Amino acid sequence: QVSLVESGGGLVRTGDSLTLSCKPWGRTYETRAMAWFRQAPGKRREFVAAIAMRAGHQYYGESVKGRGTISRDYATTTVDLRINDLKPEDTATYFCAVDPPFYERDWNSTFWGTWGQGIQVTVSP
Repeated sequence: QVSLVESGGGLVRTGDSLTLSCKPWGRTYETRAMAWFRQAPGKRREFVAAIAMRAGHQYYGESVKGRGTISRDYATTTVDLRINDLKPEDTATYFCAVDPPFYERDWNSTFWGTWGQGIQVTVSP
């Protein structure tokens, strides 16, 4: 199993942009896809975006459609998530995931095999 390192979170203001990054700790890792989810206090974990590592197909959750861009570096197994025009409702702990469900139609579910520890993003009004 691999450990994932997430970075780029913090406190930002409404309207700002930020980029979250995720990569395996210490080595590259073979995974068909990588994804970002988020979880706000008292709420269920929510799909944000996913990307196929070879082909680059991208999927987005409704909450970031039009504001989010997920990208990847296949050689280093790194995934970035940029969110523009941040809103207070984007405040959450953001989790990176690898080892996706078999079918791409299920990539918006939480049935991913390996998760990062999460990184906090707080958007002030």
